[in-house]
Amino acid sequence: MQAETGTAGAAQADPACSERLPLAAQDGPVSMTISRVARLHRIAAGKLLKGLGLYPGQEFVMMHLWDAGPVRQSDLIKAVDLDPSTVTKMLQRLEQAGHVRRRPDPDDRRAVLVEATDSSCGLLTDVRRSWGELEDHTLAGLDPAERAELARLLGRVEANLCVETADCPEEARRRAALGR
Repeated sequence: MQAETGTAGAAQADPACSERLPLAAQDGPVSMTISRVARLHRIAAGKLLKGLGLYPGQEFVMMHLWDAGPVRQSDLIKAVDLDPSTVTKMLQRLEQAGHVRRRPDPDDRRAVLVEATDSSCGLLTDVRRSWGELEDHTLAGLDPAERAELARLLGRVEANLCVETADCPEEARRRAALGR
């Protein structure tokens, strides 16, 4: 039997599930863990979404459309914070599947409005159920107090990163108010 650091062990072990930190990440163990958790969470979400005929990320487009109603494609791109070509490809696939409709904006014929179709309401129920399953799987073994504490701590981490990257509405409003 080879040691885990041997060639055979390295090929079998998923680095994302390893407790050993790479040398370059030893000054950032929490950041490394967050990265690994985010990767694994996205993989788990992708498996659930695949059963719905969605690719990862498309659910965020649909969530925005379900909540906001018709929006300009340019505003949707800003809201989901993805590359315009990525969003365009997502919308093409979602439109082919009958989940979204694009049409010229009546107020500006150069702009395109995007909206969820009535037939996507069933998908909304399925996405909501899948996100519930993902939540249950992600938080299995945590009691309600631990879940609340984790949500509180992750909220603080998000706020720290939001300010650091200036990638949040509150920070954008603050900067605009200061004229920056």
